[in-house]
Amino acid sequence: MKTTNPIVKGLVLAGGQSRRMGRDKGLLEYHGKPQREYLYHQLQPLCSEVYLSLRPGQESDLPDHLPYILDENLYRGPFNGLLSAHHKFPDAAWLVVACDLPMMDTAALRYLLERRNPQAPATAFATQETGLPEPMAALWEPSGLQQAIGFLEQGESTCPRKFLIRQEASLVNPEDDLWLANANAPEDYEALMAKMGRL
Repeated sequence: MKTTNPIVKGLVLAGGQSRRMGRDKGLLEYHGKPQREYLYHQLQPLCSEVYLSLRPGQESDLPDHLPYILDENLYRGPFNGLLSAHHKFPDAAWLVVACDLPMMDTAALRYLLERRNPQAPATAFATQETGLPEPMAALWEPSGLQQAIGFLEQGESTCPRKFLIRQEASLVNPEDDLWLANANAPEDYEALMAKMGRL
């Protein structure tokens, strides 16, 4: 009997403190609108529903039409937003993208989704250069997120990348490593804007 894969919802991870950047990374504009809104629209064609993952307080200046899930703050580190979404919809798979990945778009996310391995805890991008999983540009299965809770309860690490390495996540090399270019600091932002011809 054929089993149906869990439904895919989208999650824009925008709840970080942005300390190195010095301003909210979700509000930076690379494509003519705040990055968290841009990524929301990039995920929409691929997912049944899309949500922004926010820390409490960020929702006050959010446009009314954008649904969000607030961090429950039950876990430390990057798992916080992801597992808050998992608790709200425990049967869903989550196609997640962090707001500090400005080169991600619908085409890149579709490329990942088409290579989904539902038997793995997650299907994650991994750059050709490093071969390391990028947990914030990944499709997480509900079984993998449930395993992650046990991983965190063991207390050895709060690092999603370490979890994906240990659990042998399915890895997908992007067509271009630039898809995974990360903007965490002002100099990263300026370099990527220049690469995109905006400076």
